[in-house]
Amino acid sequence: MKIAFIGLGTMGKPMAMNLHKACFSLIVYNRNRNRMREFETLSNVELASSPQEAAAQAEIVITMLTDDQAVEEVYLGEKGILTACKESEKSKPRIVVDCSTIYPVTSQRLAEQLAVYDVEMLDAPVTGSKPQAMEGVLTFIVGGNQEAYEACSPLFEAMGKKAVYMGPSGSGANAKLANNMLVAANLTALAESLTIVQKSGGDPELFLEVLSGGGGRSGMAEMKGPKILQRDFSAQFMAQLMFKDLKLAGRLAESLEVPVPMQAAVQQIFQIACNSGWGAEDMSAIAKCYEAWTSTTIGRS
Repeated sequence: MKIAFIGLGTMGKPMAMNLHKACFSLIVYNRNRNRMREFETLSNVELASSPQEAAAQAEIVITMLTDDQAVEEVYLGEKGILTACKESEKSKPRIVVDCSTIYPVTSQRLAEQLAVYDVEMLDAPVTGSKPQAMEGVLTFIVGGNQEAYEACSPLFEAMGKKAVYMGPSGSGANAKLANNMLVAANLTALAESLTIVQKSGGDPELFLEVLSGGGGRSGMAEMKGPKILQRDFSAQFMAQLMFKDLKLAGRLAESLEVPVPMQAAVQQIFQIACNSGWGAEDMSAIAKCYEAWTSTTIGRS
């Protein structure tokens, strides 16, 4: 089968590369064509000039985009995916898989519009950031038609270590926002704890060792603790993207009438980080907020 991959950014590019390594036939598209250059010389890979062109030649389309606006532009805009579905009964995808983190209602609305043309849509956001995308160990959180999910299993296996079917359309998007709420809260708590250790004269590196053996251990301590201590804020997942996800999570919680005071506090920390000019840095850069507030530098000897 031929796979269209649209969105070759921080996450999309390594995901598409892993599909290529798994010997899938690809047609790729990215709005910034410079990001397509690495695919030009690869065998069994074609370059498209629009989402419509990519979708019209593929059996399955995968999108990995920044936000709701980008997703709607690629799906509903001029020369978008929906146009490819409208124009030909013979030349259109049968399944579209959106791996972006967007508002669940947006996913459900797009799924309804694609269903008019007998195209199934899965909302399949991922856990993990750039390193996990490169290593092919992402986890896909999937909502939509179960048969479509099962048909895409070989693709999920090529790009990740696990795919979890959550239920009908929107279920994957809902779970992803809940996941990112927890990730952001863990990271914020880690930054606070490291600041206390540093300010009190302790060794933050030894503190990470303590965390690894007790109830305070977490993926954030393992993945982001060393980055904070090494002053490495190169982006694996940008702070501004987590801020975007937290706003979506707050909006979802409000629609469900679920009180989320912790989410609200963490969202403010991320907003402060973004307002301070650290939005394009890794989300671990929120530690800089605590450093600024306490006149200390975590990890500095």
